[in-house]
Amino acid sequence: MTLFHHFTISPFMVTSNPFVVPLADVPVLAYPEFVNKIKELTADERCHCVTYHAVPLGAVLKFFCCIASDHNHGLILLSHEQQATPPPSLESLTLHHPSFHMYEREISEQWGVQFEGHPWMKPVRSHFMDAGCGMQDAGCGMQDAGCGMQDAGCGMQDAGCGMQDAGYRMQDLASCVPYPFYSIEGEGIHEVGVGPIHAGVIEPGYFRFCCKGEKVLHLEIQLGFQHKGIEKLFIVKRSGIQRAVLAESIAGDTAVGHSIAHVQLMEALAGIRPSETLQAERIIALEMERIAVHIGDTAALCTDIAYQFGQVVNEALRTIVINTTQSWCGNRFGKGLIRTGGSHYPLTRELADLYLANLKEVEERYNQITREIFTNPSVLSRFEGIGKVSAHQAGLIGAVGMAARSSGVKRDIRSSHPFQAFSKINYEPVTLHQGDVWARAMLRKLEVEKSLQLIRDLIRGTDFQNNHTAPQYDYTLPVSSFALSLAEGWRGEIMHSAVTDEEGNILHYKVKDPSFHNWMALALAVRNQEISDFPLCNKSYNLSYCGNDL
Repeated sequence: MTLFHHFTISPFMVTSNPFVVPLADVPVLAYPEFVNKIKELTADERCHCVTYHAVPLGAVLKFFCCIASDHNHGLILLSHEQQATPPPSLESLTLHHPSFHMYEREISEQWGVQFEGHPWMKPVRSHFMDAGCGMQDAGCGMQDAGCGMQDAGCGMQDAGCGMQDAGYRMQDLASCVPYPFYSIEGEGIHEVGVGPIHAGVIEPGYFRFCCKGEKVLHLEIQLGFQHKGIEKLFIVKRSGIQRAVLAESIAGDTAVGHSIAHVQLMEALAGIRPSETLQAERIIALEMERIAVHIGDTAALCTDIAYQFGQVVNEALRTIVINTTQSWCGNRFGKGLIRTGGSHYPLTRELADLYLANLKEVEERYNQITREIFTNPSVLSRFEGIGKVSAHQAGLIGAVGMAARSSGVKRDIRSSHPFQAFSKINYEPVTLHQGDVWARAMLRKLEVEKSLQLIRDLIRGTDFQNNHTAPQYDYTLPVSSFALSLAEGWRGEIMHSAVTDEEGNILHYKVKDPSFHNWMALALAVRNQEISDFPLCNKSYNLSYCGNDL
C-alpha cells in the first residue's frame, strides 16, 4: 500500500501516521510560493503546524514543514531550500501566523538564518547572544506599559523590534550580552525573578515578571539551561536499544508517549508492522501514563490551594496507578516497555485482570474525591476565572493537547491523526471552553474517565495469549528518506521526525514536545492576574522543562 500521494506542484498530503517519503519526492517550493502556501493552509483554524525545521544537506539548508489538517486526517508536507553559507535572510512566517515564532527562533538559533520582521527573536535554548545581533533593546520595540501585545494577546504583534540580524551563535561568549528580557518602565512598576531552579521539580527555568503592584503585566519564561543534545545522540547512537532508551528519557513523565512516537517512526522506516495486540498494549500503557499524571496533577492543584484532603487522596491513587505499571514492566513510569517491533513484557491475562481490579478501585475513589473537589466553594473560588486563555489565543500560539482543548480548540492526535490501536477506535476528544484553571482541572477528570473506559475496552477486546514478539533492534532504514511520527501524550502532541542519508543512516533527528508550544499559554494565562496566582496557573499546565531543553 502506498503511504503517500504525489502531486507534481502541490505539496504531499498523506493520511497515515506515521509516514515515510523519499527525499527526492518532497516538493521543493520557491520561498515566496512556500510562504503563500503556509498562509493559505493556516488560514483554516483546523490546520496547524506540527514541525518546521531545517536540515543541512551539503551546501544547502533544506527546510521541512508539515501542516496537520485536523478535519480530514491529512498531513501536508512541503519544503524550500536555501544556501547554507552565508546564512539566508527570509521573510518571517510569524508575521502571518504567530504560531511559527518558536520554530523560526529555533531555526535561527541553530543555523543563523535571519527572519526579517520576526517580532520576538530570542533564544529558545541558548542563554546569550552576540552583541551585534541587534537585540540589545530589552523592550523589543514594545513600549506600551501593558506589554504592547494587543494582537489577540498573542504577544507578538510589533514587527519593528529591530531584531533583523538573528546570527547570534554562541561561538564567542566574550562578545555576548545577557538574555534581553522585555521590560516595562513606569511608576509602580517592578520586576520579580523566580528561578533559575524550580523549587518543586528541581529543574532549571527562569521566570521574569513585570508587575504593577500585585498584578502581572507580563511574564517572560527563559528555558534551555540544560540543553542535553538529545537530537544529536539519536544520530550518533546506531543501536536500536540505545535509541529506545534515549526516547524514553526525553521527558521522564512522558516516557511512554515519547517512546511510542519514536518506535512507530522507526517501524515505519524499517517496514515493521506491529501486531494488533502489540498496538493495543502500547495504547494501554499510554493511557495509564495519562491517568497517572492527570491524577497526580489533580493532587498538585489541590496542594497549591491548600486543600490537603484532595491532595493526599489523589497522591495515593496515583501511586496505585504507577505501581500497576511497575507490576507489568518493572518500572513505574513504563521505561523498558515500548520497544521497536515487539516487547520484552507482553501483557498476560493475569496482568490484565490485575489492571481491571486496580483501575476499578481507582475509578471509584477518584470519582468520590473529584465530586468533593468540584463542589467545594473554596476550591471553585480559586479555580474559576483564574488564568483564562481564549480559543483565539490558543489557536494563534499553536497550543496543543490539553492546553488547547481546555480553551475550546479541538486538537487531539488520537482523533485527528490516529496511531497504533487508535486507528480502529473512533476517539472523541474532551473539549471545554472556559480556558481557566477550572477547565484544565476538569479536563483532567474527564480524560481520566475516558482513559479508564478505553483501557477496559482494549483489555476485554484483545487476546493476550501467544502474543510474544521479541523487539527488533537491528533494523535497516531506507536511504534518502523523510519520516514523521505523531503521538498524543498526556500533555499533547508529540512529534518525532528523521531524515536518512544515502547509506540509510539517520542524518537528522527532530523531536518536538508539547511544551514547545504551550509555555506561551502559561505566559498569557497569568497576564492581569495576581502574582500569587502564578503557582496555580503554572501547575494547571504542568509543562516540561526537560522536554523543551532538548
